Amino acid sequence: MTCPLPNRRQALKMSACGFGNLALAGLLGDRAGAAVSNPLSARQTHVPARAKRVIFLFMQGGPSQVDSFDHKPILDRRDGETLAFDDARVIANTGKLGSSQLLKKPLWNFRRYGDCGRWVSDLFPEVGRHADKLCMVHSMHTEGVAHGPATLFLHCGSTNFVRPSMGAWINYGLGNESNNLPGFVSIAPSPGNGGARNYGSAFLPPVYQGTTIGSAGRPAAGSTIRDLVNSRYTPAQQRSQFELLRALNAGQLDRNPGDAELEAVVNSFELAWRMQNHAPEVLDLSRETAATQDLYGINRKTTNDFGRQCLMARQLCEAGVRYVQVTYGDGSPNPAWDQHTNLPKHAEHAQRVDRPIAGLLQDLQQRGLLEDTIVWWGAEFGRTPYAQNKGTGRDHNPDGFTVWLAGGGVKPGFAYGATDEFGHKAVEKKVHMHDLHASILYLLGIDHERLTYRYSGREFRLTDIRGEVVHGLFS
Repeated sequence: MTCPLPNRRQALKMSACGFGNLALAGLLGDRAGAAVSNPLSARQTHVPARAKRVIFLFMQGGPSQVDSFDHKPILDRRDGETLAFDDARVIANTGKLGSSQLLKKPLWNFRRYGDCGRWVSDLFPEVGRHADKLCMVHSMHTEGVAHGPATLFLHCGSTNFVRPSMGAWINYGLGNESNNLPGFVSIAPSPGNGGARNYGSAFLPPVYQGTTIGSAGRPAAGSTIRDLVNSRYTPAQQRSQFELLRALNAGQLDRNPGDAELEAVVNSFELAWRMQNHAPEVLDLSRETAATQDLYGINRKTTNDFGRQCLMARQLCEAGVRYVQVTYGDGSPNPAWDQHTNLPKHAEHAQRVDRPIAGLLQDLQQRGLLEDTIVWWGAEFGRTPYAQNKGTGRDHNPDGFTVWLAGGGVKPGFAYGATDEFGHKAVEKKVHMHDLHASILYLLGIDHERLTYRYSGREFRLTDIRGEVVHGLFS
């Protein structure tokens, strides 16, 4: 039986149920027919690309580098000694120079892993077994001594101004690999420390912002895109509704040429239709084998949530999403890894992420995806080698910390740069966050100096007026 076409009011009311949560996230596709030009069609790269996509594993709050991947034996030998550490954080807290701090040794033993002999602590034994895949960057430094500014700088390249997020820049610079999925997805983002700005598009056209799935602290099993499946109407009825809505939108665009926000809304409706037909399968983890699910630690109490999020990231990348961010956050008021007074809590967080991350690396490799996928593990900053207030935790440290990369053209089993003997400040082959951004863009085929957008009378870019590509990281 053919369903009679609804009137305009009915069409808008019904379509809002299925499309509302996806506004400003889309692109056009051939199947639906083009109501507006496609702003996310694939673009030519500036330089030959080594990678097609990025999975960013964001360890919110700042894991301690000297307790995880930056082995400093001197801390064991001189544990408990008092030394002066006049860094920006100490000066901000005390308002003076010359304060003394208590050196604190790592709480976990370090062991060598892989043919490369990389030092990794007992916090990350599963990741350690993949040491020959990892490119360690031990000389990171960044802007901002508090979580809010540093997190914004990590994601957007600015500590205070509203700027597009890295995923939005990549979406803008490369376009999409898939007509049926967004180009940028943020899994379980945190509402704090920048919130939506960390996956937003700022002054870029809103079509480039990220699509969110779930949020920090919520069970991953129930994390999906709202209203993705419409069980109320048959496929034929939904198609009729969509065709009518598309025709109405085309008329609106004809009457309002150049309206970027209207175009983004129309694009989101177009994408929503295609996602309702394709995304449910992509986000269905049950279609994975029991062995694959176990590889990620799914159905194990400790690792189930982050394991599901990492497996979802692999599925999204395999389906053509350019940039996927997975945030590890426990939903508490303070960021997960932020142990100022309870450093042993690091063990609990590491147990939740270690197996899923190792599973992701293995799964990507065995599927042939690791060679053109960049896996980026890191946080907004690291932590101090001294005990905060001579207590049981460590303070923020933006001056020297570790991130690691894998796949996508980086050197495997390699370590770049170094902090000082205590692991406090980057001193050898220093890599600023702008440099890391520039280097990841370069691997994707983007020249960070040419990835610009004119707004309010000037050209803007992710790296602002700084940033150097670190060619020493590349294989």
